[in-house]
Parts: sequence; C-alpha cells; structure tokens
Amino acid sequence: MKRLWNSILRLYEKVKSYVSPVFIMLFIASFTLWYIAKLNYSYTTELDVKIRIGGNRFAVPCVVEGKGANLFGYVISTSRLNIPLDELEYTVMREVTELGSAPSDKMRIHLKPESLQNAISVRLSDIKIRSVGSIPDIEMTKSMQ
Repeated sequence: MKRLWNSILRLYEKVKSYVSPVFIMLFIASFTLWYIAKLNYSYTTELDVKIRIGGNRFAVPCVVEGKGANLFGYVISTSRLNIPLDELEYTVMREVTELGSAPSDKMRIHLKPESLQNAISVRLSDIKIRSVGSIPDIEMTKSMQ
C-alpha cells in the first residue's frame, strides 16, 4: 500500500508542472458527482448471494434488479442471509453409491429454487430477485432430521 501511495505521489509531482492542481481536483469532484448520479438508475446484474442454511454456507448466483446504490451497498457488505430450513420447500434424497446397491446413510436436501427465491426476496427488500441459479444440495445432518 505504501508503494502504491509513493508511486501516486511521484506521478503527481511529474504531472504537477503540466496540469494545474485545481483542474485535477475539479476533475475528481466532477467524476465523483457523475458516479453518484449514476447510482440512482436501475440496473439488472448477476450477484452471488451469500446464504447460511443450518450449518451450511454457500453462495447462490442470482439475477437481481435494483437501484445502483442498493446493489453497490449489497456488494460491499459481507453479511450472509440466515434462512431457516423450515421456511423452504425441499425434497430429501437418499444417496446411492452404486446402481442396485442398498441405500447409504447419507441424505441430501434438494431445495426448490422458487422457495429459495421467495426467501431471499423477503430478506433483500430493496433488491428484486429475478431468478436463482444452481443451488447446491445440502448434506442432511442428524440435527436436521
């Protein structure tokens, strides 16, 4: 970080003799104001929504729509959405190791995309969730049964 700051200062010293410091300050101010004005528009993009269901943590790719300021705020936040399993619709699948063999003790939960989309939409009220991408199956633990 210190090397970056030193290189910026050296660049500033070289440019200072060619360009007025007032021009540079006004240029930075105009860019900042332009960027703030653009954050008021509505955008559609793909974001990875961080989710915690039970003890499992994962990211689900979602197509979202919202104001730029709301999307920017979500991107810089590091929070995860806690979603209880009883709010979601799911199917329980028993894992089979080989065709024709007895089922194993491992069970997986396959979440329905529509229910997960609704659960995310309730928690992110400023952002509209258009669609949910691939959802990984959750390994069922003894506490979930």
